[in-house]
Amino acid sequence: MSVKGRLIAMNFLQFFVWGAWLISLGGYMGGSLHFEGGQIGAIFATMGIASLLMPGLVGIIADKWINAERLLGICHLLGSACLFYASTVTSYDQMYWAMLINLLVYMPTLSLTNTVSYNALENNKFDIVKDFPPIRVWGTVGFICAMWAVDLTGFKHTCAQLYVSAGAALLLGLYSFTLPQCPPAKSESKTLLSSFGLDALVLFKRKKMAIFFLFSMLLGAALQITNSYGDLFLSSFKDIPEYANSFGVKHSVILLSISQMSETLFILAIPFFLRRFGIKQVMLISMTAWVFRFGLFGLGNPGSGLPLLILSMIVYGMAFDFFNISGSLFVEMETTPQIRASAQGLFFMMTNGLGAIMGGYASGAIVDLFSKYATVAGQTQVISRDWQSIWLIFAAYALVIGILFAIVFKYKNGSKMVKE
Repeated sequence: MSVKGRLIAMNFLQFFVWGAWLISLGGYMGGSLHFEGGQIGAIFATMGIASLLMPGLVGIIADKWINAERLLGICHLLGSACLFYASTVTSYDQMYWAMLINLLVYMPTLSLTNTVSYNALENNKFDIVKDFPPIRVWGTVGFICAMWAVDLTGFKHTCAQLYVSAGAALLLGLYSFTLPQCPPAKSESKTLLSSFGLDALVLFKRKKMAIFFLFSMLLGAALQITNSYGDLFLSSFKDIPEYANSFGVKHSVILLSISQMSETLFILAIPFFLRRFGIKQVMLISMTAWVFRFGLFGLGNPGSGLPLLILSMIVYGMAFDFFNISGSLFVEMETTPQIRASAQGLFFMMTNGLGAIMGGYASGAIVDLFSKYATVAGQTQVISRDWQSIWLIFAAYALVIGILFAIVFKYKNGSKMVKE
């Protein structure tokens, strides 16, 4: 197989592992395992904890001691074991620790796959800027394929989804040891602070950057909410005869996969929007899209309201990409080469670290606030849940963030970010 083909297989499996459970696990935990909203939010918050701690540490190991492709394999083999264990447990405490350890070893692999890809392409004289995006897009394809596989097999509300993910992680773990070698770059002296993005804290001395990072954290809290509760929300309609046999209930994960399809399309539109509107307006478009993402969930249903749900899936691409990609480009353009990598690490920590932790626990509290529970045969079960109020509160949160950002963030030269 060619180098590109091998990297495509790696990226496909990398995100297949994630897609097999990320969207459907909330429905499984809330439905089959009867976890409360706060418990589901806490388990998804482990993604933020892992994002704070592990990418920097694993990056140091790959830079100094162990080949990146071998480290990638080790992480996925450990993750496979955690996922297999998670598939066997039914208590909240056991699931929490299983998923925390799994994510501690999974989240660093997102950057390790990029490192292996860049190194292999460079060593084989390929143009990274031109040749990597068509390879990386197969990661999104893998994510979507995993979602469809879990949905069509009926695994979405069972522990079998974790078996699928664990099996893919095992395969990728073994496959990683056959990838092109990516040895440590021992000549580079990367400090501990740099690896965690902490030497970029100097940016907080600049008011513009301090405001930007603060809002990145606040908006980062919204990134995983629909991943945590989207499938649980759609599946709740099965108890209403009018919707029980609808496509949105039977194939909720496939419906949610439209979000990932939209993401692949909107990422291509970012250069145009940045040239036309600038970073502040693009970020405001993202925040507005988040308002619609949540609001349309609150107003839609799998019957006559299905078009509203589909529209919510479509605007997700704009909400997610315009924030993550454009924000990363803004950081890239606003920092010096000496701290550019650390600044990206800081942006990741604020959004996927602190933001995800805050969003996980806060969203769980909101879901529990509008839920009524009862103990039946020694097991906590949901009696009722006001999903419309829950989604509209999330929409109101995004709206407030957008209004405050429009008022507070001052940036006049955003249209110059992307060169013609």
